[in-house]
Amino acid sequence: MSYRILALGDAALTIEFGDAIDRRLLAEVAAADQALLQAVASGQLPGIVETVPTFRSLTVIYDPLRCTRAGIEPAIHVALRVPFAVAPRRPRVWQLPVCYGDAIAACGPDLDELAAACGLSAAELVRLHAGGCYEVYMLGFLPGFPFMGDLPPRLARGRRSEPRTRVAAGSVATAGTLTAIYPWESPGGWHLIGVCPLPLFSPCWPQAALLQAGDQVRLRPIDAGEFASLQAAAPAMRAAAQPPAAFLCAAAG
Repeated sequence: MSYRILALGDAALTIEFGDAIDRRLLAEVAAADQALLQAVASGQLPGIVETVPTFRSLTVIYDPLRCTRAGIEPAIHVALRVPFAVAPRRPRVWQLPVCYGDAIAACGPDLDELAAACGLSAAELVRLHAGGCYEVYMLGFLPGFPFMGDLPPRLARGRRSEPRTRVAAGSVATAGTLTAIYPWESPGGWHLIGVCPLPLFSPCWPQAALLQAGDQVRLRPIDAGEFASLQAAAPAMRAAAQPPAAFLCAAAG
């Protein structure tokens, strides 16, 4: 495993493993994350506040009143010498409902246009998109926003030429080889093809984000009636002490 360590302000550093979106790199990042968390738990890395895995790097946030980069970097090198000795985590597998391009629920305004650009019917696009099993590469952009891949090659298209100033919360979108779900209303330039009615983030949950890097996600098409029912239940899900386990197909191991 090769990597380099870069300073990120006075209270964090970033460990870079590569420069591409690649599942092999994701596995290296996940293994390194596990190795560092074990080192923190055993007392070898005091002062670490949080680790943040991404596509190709791992950010380590530390308390500058308790440690310094010069103090923790040697311990990081030691922890990363044998990261793959850490048993790989069996991923959690989710099945999330998505209402695709339904006029009643106002879902997926770009579905027909994107399907035409891909040389597909809307039904074919939905079948391909919902037929994949997506890896959560990282969370970013917004709290709980999952960058997931990889799309079937026929669905890979660049971002919209004109971003929207307002994208509804729950919007299911694609850009490049990735797909994502907007957990909050925000601006955005991805192609909107459906809506997931489930909350993806809540401060009431033990882990505020529903999805975590390394999780796997399957998508289940639903009709407008089921969408409305789940949308009505969403506030109670968000206020609950635990995330909605009914949509978890397999727990992490």
